[in-house]
Amino acid sequence: MKYRLILASLILALVLFVFPLSAQAASSSSVTNSLINKGESGKDFSGQSLIGTEFTSLKLENTNFSNADLRGAVFNGSLLEGVNLHGIDFSQGIAYLTRFKNADLSDAVFIDAMMLRSTFDQVNVTDADFTNAILDMIQVKKLCINASGVNSKTGVDTRQSLGCK
Repeated sequence: MKYRLILASLILALVLFVFPLSAQAASSSSVTNSLINKGESGKDFSGQSLIGTEFTSLKLENTNFSNADLRGAVFNGSLLEGVNLHGIDFSQGIAYLTRFKNADLSDAVFIDAMMLRSTFDQVNVTDADFTNAILDMIQVKKLCINASGVNSKTGVDTRQSLGCK
C-alpha cells in the first residue's frame, strides 16, 4: 500500500513535469473590476470612504472627491479633468496612466503612492504631501514649478516632499 502511494505520487509528478499546466495572462483591466460604473463625471464623492476602490478606464471630469478617504485606491487609465481632490488621503494608492488636468490636489496626502506614467497639467498642489510617492521625473519637475505650502495633516512641506531644488 505504501509503495503504491509513492509510485502514484511519482507518476503524477512526472506527468505534471512533462505536461505542465499552461498559465493564462490577462491585462489589469480584465483582472480587476471597477466599482464605479462608466459615466461618473460630475458625481459627488466628497467625504466618502473609498478605501481600495478601483477606477479603471473612466472619465471622471468635474467629479468631487474632496476630503475622501482614497487610501489604497487605484486609478488606472482614467481621466481626472477638473476634479476636486482637495484634502484627500491617497496614501499607498496607485494612479497609473492617469491624466490629472486642471485638478485641485491641494492639501492632499499622497504618501507612498505610485503614480507612474500619470500626467499633471495645470494642477494645484499647494499644501500637498508627496512623501515617498513615485512619479515620473518629468512630472515632478512640472509640479515643482508651482509647489508650495505645508500639509495640514502631516506637517510636511510640499516642495520637500517632492524633492524640489
